[in-house]
Amino acid sequence: MSRVLIVDDEASICWAFGEYLGDLGHDVAVASSAEEGLDAARSGPFDAVVLDVRLPGMDGLTAMPAFRERIGDAPIIVITAFGSLDTAVRAMEAGAFDYLVKPFDLDEAGAVVRRALESAEPGRKGRAKDDEGPARTGLVGSSPPMQALFKQIALVAPTDVPVLITGESGTGKELVARAIHQNGPRGARTFLPVCLAALSPGLVEGELFGHVRGSFTGASQDRKGLLELAAGGTVLLDEIGDVPLGMQVKLLRAIEHREVTPVGDARPRGIDVRFLAATNRPLHRLMADNQFREDLYFRLSVFPIHIPPLRDRPEDIPELARHFIALADPSRGRAADLRPDTLAELRRRPWTGNVRELRNAIERAVILARGCPILPEHLPPAAASLAPESAGVDGLDPAIARWTEAALAALPDPDAEGADSLYDRFLAQVEPPMLRAVLRRESGNKALAAQRIGIHRGTLRQKLRRYGME
Repeated sequence: MSRVLIVDDEASICWAFGEYLGDLGHDVAVASSAEEGLDAARSGPFDAVVLDVRLPGMDGLTAMPAFRERIGDAPIIVITAFGSLDTAVRAMEAGAFDYLVKPFDLDEAGAVVRRALESAEPGRKGRAKDDEGPARTGLVGSSPPMQALFKQIALVAPTDVPVLITGESGTGKELVARAIHQNGPRGARTFLPVCLAALSPGLVEGELFGHVRGSFTGASQDRKGLLELAAGGTVLLDEIGDVPLGMQVKLLRAIEHREVTPVGDARPRGIDVRFLAATNRPLHRLMADNQFREDLYFRLSVFPIHIPPLRDRPEDIPELARHFIALADPSRGRAADLRPDTLAELRRRPWTGNVRELRNAIERAVILARGCPILPEHLPPAAASLAPESAGVDGLDPAIARWTEAALAALPDPDAEGADSLYDRFLAQVEPPMLRAVLRRESGNKALAAQRIGIHRGTLRQKLRRYGME
């Protein structure tokens, strides 16, 4: 039997959680304030403490060092109804074993207590941070998916392991990378995002690793690469799925051995950077097509983080909208600026462009509202965000829906092949004619064709080679 102390000013939480843990065989004590909890901790040893953040008097995070003095290395589980990235980071850095957001499932919370009691790991100690909140990180949301994301950031930020951040375009992958950097030991040093898709294949090596004088025509002096320039800081390898295959083995060596060899030099140079990577491309499918190395994937994804699309967390839309109003016009960023009918319209839309599309829509609405409450008509036309009511069958334009159905009907039965195989064969049906049509429209100009499609020209070249169209 273990002794557990619950510190929460909500009597219902103390009673329900206490009864649940008591049924599991634990001896439970409760306190309604941090001061009362510290008195209880002084009177006898506890094996674990469940501590609320917002309490009358001293708040839970402020009280954590005092609890640590009284209970030693016993785990502390933080609970709160007002979850944010800053709260999660401060709790973890102050030595919390885990972080729960109200309302929580009793079985889930009980499992956390069980893991805490079974764990022999001492509480992690760290430095306190000033309250930074969304204004610094840009990450906003109180939905369960966002709370899970905050917890992941808080757990991995103090480490130096590589992190692979995935998610659809517009979900905020660079914001997550910046939050990991800012809340880690390198937070005061350089954060350098490198968009690999924007570098032509012939320049990637020189840009990342540098070159020495005379290594190629025009190399009149030695030049450090980006990985050396970010010494002591963090490098975000954005659009990692677009890095040329020939460069991947060199990039793997840089990550694995923390050294680079400049173009034209035979001597490797040590580097001191943390590697983060981001992509909206399905790397597992690229690996199946031999376009992405498995060893590089597994080295980058030591700690994978997936950012949920906005459609999977619609409860965050009002909070995000008000946040963007405050950014666009700080003098009037208040809840009254969004009427109920405007909120209803914001929730109705699918936001295929995710948070980026929502921010653009709010910035436009703030300009049109001219200081008045934002109305639905101030938002971009519904067709701009592909609202379901303006689309055809299954959310598609009717012509595109008929084309899609015809392409699927032309495919042979997949038999034993998996869904990925069906997807690849579907793309092989529809991509080549689309690429031919766009190239004809742009008179063969690949740069303009890639821009019209919305992909990098290097990605377009890869597709043309794949289909034998180059």
